Amino acid sequence: MTTLGLIGSGLIGSGIARLAVAAGYDVVLSNSRGPDTLADLVAELGPKARAATPAEAAAAGDLVVVTVPLKAYREVPVEPLRGKVVIDTNNYYPQRDGQIAELDDESTTVSELLQAHLPESHVVKCFNNVPAAGMVTLAKPAGDPDRSVLAIAGDDADAKKTVTAFLDAIGYDAYDVGPLAEGWRYQRDTKAYGVFSQPGRPVKEDWLRRGLDAAVRYRDM
Repeated sequence: MTTLGLIGSGLIGSGIARLAVAAGYDVVLSNSRGPDTLADLVAELGPKARAATPAEAAAAGDLVVVTVPLKAYREVPVEPLRGKVVIDTNNYYPQRDGQIAELDDESTTVSELLQAHLPESHVVKCFNNVPAAGMVTLAKPAGDPDRSVLAIAGDDADAKKTVTAFLDAIGYDAYDVGPLAEGWRYQRDTKAYGVFSQPGRPVKEDWLRRGLDAAVRYRDM
């Protein structure tokens, strides 16, 4: 079974870890404060989980999730992620991250920044529009009429297949939005970002697609 590495183990990261362990994955967790601070979460997750440094989690993961505040994306280790599929969960919040000129003028997108930092990795944008509080309860087995769909974007077709398979294993369908450059369609403040705004309500493909199609960049308004 694939090992999932997590660089960042906050609300989103721990939610993904819970789903992954339930699906049979081994999970290696990390954060910026050190493995000892993750002892309680590791104990909760059980024997398929362990804590490590970010570099160790990156090296151990066959698939790696980066879920750190955007302002810290340059601290993500590069070398151990070379050639790997990396899921980026991030959003840009200027009040937290500071102003980032290339995002403010919309000359690039959040996940393209991470891809530029990890030039030999295969970044796929996902999980950025799912509220942490509902992530675990919304997951449903394949064929369940209440299964939700998550948007993914990436520049590598095989990487998106890998992420689609992971989502299927943990309880979600995937909707391919296209290349990373299209990830803005479900970034913060778009309709697709808010499709999970009603707690516990599953998100169907047609709802997500309508939100994606309605997205407008500020520069085009």
